[in-house]
Amino acid sequence: MLKEKVLVAMSGGVDSSVAAAILLEQGYEVEGAIMRLWTDESAGSCCSSSAVDDARAVAERLGIKFHVFECEDCFEQNVIQPFVNEYLNGRTPNPCVICNRTVKFGEFLNRAIDMGFDYVATGHYGTVENAEGRWQLRRSATDAKDQTYVLYSLTQHQLSHLLLPVGSMDKPTVRKYAEKLEIPVFDKPDSQEICFIPDKDYAGFIERRGFSCPIGDFVDTNGEIIGKHKGIIHYTIGQRKHLGMSFGKQMFVCKIDAEQNRIMLGDNADTFGSSLIAKDINLIAIENLPENGIKCMVKIRYNGPAEEALVIPDGDGARVEFTKPARAITSGQAVVFYDGDLVLGGGTIV
Repeated sequence: MLKEKVLVAMSGGVDSSVAAAILLEQGYEVEGAIMRLWTDESAGSCCSSSAVDDARAVAERLGIKFHVFECEDCFEQNVIQPFVNEYLNGRTPNPCVICNRTVKFGEFLNRAIDMGFDYVATGHYGTVENAEGRWQLRRSATDAKDQTYVLYSLTQHQLSHLLLPVGSMDKPTVRKYAEKLEIPVFDKPDSQEICFIPDKDYAGFIERRGFSCPIGDFVDTNGEIIGKHKGIIHYTIGQRKHLGMSFGKQMFVCKIDAEQNRIMLGDNADTFGSSLIAKDINLIAIENLPENGIKCMVKIRYNGPAEEALVIPDGDGARVEFTKPARAITSGQAVVFYDGDLVLGGGTIV
């Protein structure tokens, strides 16, 4: 009987390395591949030549074939350009969500299938299972490392070809596993930044690409001008620090109006909202939202708390009505719906 073939998306980090090792132990025919997404060597670890070297070294240690996929054009078109455009339009995007949908589980999966692989695997923390005729995505066993927020947009087709070998493990266990197998990156630090902006200077990244935003007005919640901002790309909803001027008290970004080039500031209480509208809805655990809505927990940012809400169909999108007001609801970010550890789906806040 032929072994099922798995192509592991290797980043040069410990999670994907252990994923490959586990799959070998489980009897799969395993090969590894890394996507070269960004040619700037000042970029983060998952895009640099050192990451390629680390991933290749792990593949050699495990005795598996290793491939390098050149994906710069795909990444530029599907991730970088939308990221820049969203900021220029006053929104705060999550490029990891877009990358997962279009590149890691789009381009990468397509190439793997073309090469004859049955599955792709990654080092993401979460679990995939088939239940009641649908592929389901569930949260990781540990909240600290759960990554299902950035995986909510995966389709049934993508989930049916996905293995997440470390999804039910915690990080210390993964590192001990790697050390025991003498995998060379067992103590490599985690990457915490957006891979193509390791210095976290999003505005600087956009400006270096030839874009800029004009100075505009800060206004209060009554619409009165109270100062000047340095360009909308420098701000996001809920922001308190680095506003560029002093107001004699703490002020927070409440609204970004790209059309009028205005930023509304207010008290912390003014950053809370009772509802949001989301578009580009992708449902995983259910086929459709019930007409009268579904009570569930929702997350509106990767590291944010889950909030109780009612999610109701709204045209081609959804309306999310919170039981208690939520802080800093931000256009461009993902909103993800959970029933316990089960990912119902999610969308993009508009």
